[in-house]
Amino acid sequence: MPSTSFHQGDGSAEPVRRRAVVGSAAALTAALTATLLAQFTRGAPRARARAGGDATGDLTGDVTLRLPGPTGPHRVGVALLHLTDEDRPDPWDPGTGGRELMVSVFHPARATHGRPRAPQMTPGAAEWFGRLDATRLHPQLPGSDVDWAATRTHAYEDAPPLPSARPRPVLLHTPGGGDPRTLGTALAQDLASHGYVVVSVDHPGETSEVEFPGGRIRTTALRGDPAKDTPLFRTMTETRVADLRFVLDVLPAHADALGLALDTRRVGAYGHSAGGTAVAQAMYEDPRIAAAVDLEGYLDLPSGELLPVAREGVDRPLLLVGTDGFRDARFDRSWGAMLDHPGGRTRRVEVRDAAHWVFTDLAAMVPPLERAGLMTAEGRNALVGRIAPARSVPLVRGTVRAFFDRHLDAGRPGGGSA
Repeated sequence: MPSTSFHQGDGSAEPVRRRAVVGSAAALTAALTATLLAQFTRGAPRARARAGGDATGDLTGDVTLRLPGPTGPHRVGVALLHLTDEDRPDPWDPGTGGRELMVSVFHPARATHGRPRAPQMTPGAAEWFGRLDATRLHPQLPGSDVDWAATRTHAYEDAPPLPSARPRPVLLHTPGGGDPRTLGTALAQDLASHGYVVVSVDHPGETSEVEFPGGRIRTTALRGDPAKDTPLFRTMTETRVADLRFVLDVLPAHADALGLALDTRRVGAYGHSAGGTAVAQAMYEDPRIAAAVDLEGYLDLPSGELLPVAREGVDRPLLLVGTDGFRDARFDRSWGAMLDHPGGRTRRVEVRDAAHWVFTDLAAMVPPLERAGLMTAEGRNALVGRIAPARSVPLVRGTVRAFFDRHLDAGRPGGGSA
């Protein structure tokens, strides 16, 4: 498959012709918080120790963080895929034989008895996360005293899929720039518990760390700041779009091997930060993506040039979700251009009292670190804002799921039982 690029002729969608509308963030926040707060509280695991019930450990040892539990009726299974696009060189390491990816596939599970709960991060990846993310990419996080490898998900390794009378909708997930796919675990497993098959994609060479089968670790090759470097930002986005399109190309064959029945006519995509940029552009280029959620990703280049998706618009639903703590003139300009296209296919909502990484697992992990004395209040606010996880987690989950339920008709996945 040829790599994608930012030329107008590469787009698959026709420009839209109707006026976009901006959603009411305040109304959405109130409604979703009221309806989902009880679900989040019931679904969260009970910790045995301090840090507000969100973590275990003591001041003389490493803290183990907990992820909030899924709220849907289904148990969740997860399988790992190691994929290689032999037809595409790796832009971060052109000397390799092809573009390698690691993918996690979360899905409703039929039976989980006797299956181990999957770790959020593999031991090798967790070690490098502590070295890179917690010290360089996210310096607000503690560089020690946290056992990043000990956090377990609520998904069970290689659990058999839950049968369904109707093939299940697919959601592609791509993380923020430099972040591993594992920082999007809580949202992915929650969506899977409601009937989706969620395919979470790492982008090796850009991601802080990726562990491949056999324990091989690949760390980031990025040198420089993509937010200020137009060629670097362009390469990142083009590579991510190509990664997502390749995953869609090969997913049906791998789904058959896993026993998953997928409905490739109901494909959505969501991503955080650089991942949000990528899913919006991917939807513009690939008609297989029927709806997308951009969780605070710019829609232009650092030079100010709008991406084709913002310049030309899309004819399918796009949701832009931002925070009041990370909003800037660049967002307003590029997102405003997207919203100005006629047709009402794009909406924008805002999460209040929040910051950029509230859309990741850090929303639930950072507040207990602050309570444990391992982070400052300023560090917590810089990453996720003042909003409490009891509000932010169900709000983000509910916003994303409600959007895809509406546009992918996934509220009735059909058949099966928990």
